[in-house]
Amino acid sequence: MNDAELAGHIADTAGKILLLLRGSSLFEGKTLGKAGDRLANAFIMDALAHNRPHDAILSEEEKDSLARCSADRVWIVDPLDGTREYGEGRSDWAVHIALAIHGEAQIGAVALPGLSLTLSSASPRPLPSRAGAPRMVVSRTRPAQEALSVAQTLQAELIPMGSAGAKAMAVARGEADIYLHSGGQYEWDSCAPVAVATAAGLHVSRIDGSVCLYNRENPYMPDLLICRREFAAPVLNALAALPR
Repeated sequence: MNDAELAGHIADTAGKILLLLRGSSLFEGKTLGKAGDRLANAFIMDALAHNRPHDAILSEEEKDSLARCSADRVWIVDPLDGTREYGEGRSDWAVHIALAIHGEAQIGAVALPGLSLTLSSASPRPLPSRAGAPRMVVSRTRPAQEALSVAQTLQAELIPMGSAGAKAMAVARGEADIYLHSGGQYEWDSCAPVAVATAAGLHVSRIDGSVCLYNRENPYMPDLLICRREFAAPVLNALAALPR
């Protein structure tokens, strides 16, 4: 299978494994989240090693090796994005599988197992037409002040939600219009969502408008903007007007 098919198959299968673990009732809460992280990561690492043995991997749950920085192809994965939501029995968590080529998030799949849905860069969904005030997804536990300020400027409706992948895919699915994050993330939090959002024709950038680059020596990537293209300029202008 090609890279996009592989990404989707691994994300979907990892999601099913996580649902089986949660349904077993052997773990709960934080313990369930930790068990899910370990189990999904082990499956993903084995699946990638078997199917793409010559590619590098950057995973949230693995010790990083800077040898990946010299690789052209790097799989960037988050085995369980939204560990808290998963452990609480919610649906707003995700599995991220992405392939960065020469630093660009070219291929990605985001599984939303709680919704029985996997979105892929290979088969983007058409965005529905929109009217009215914008809808912005924000963290349900610690919304970033920048996002709250921009929402006030744009008179946007706030939609609290869990994981980064769930929020980004809410925009890709047409359930929201803007995902603005500035509270600190890493490459594995955004690479797969960025690949899927880009394929869907959404605006994707850092909050200063610069491009998202991956497979850097330091994988810290603290901010992200994914939105419908008609909201990109208003959001970036509102961000630029915030006091420093």
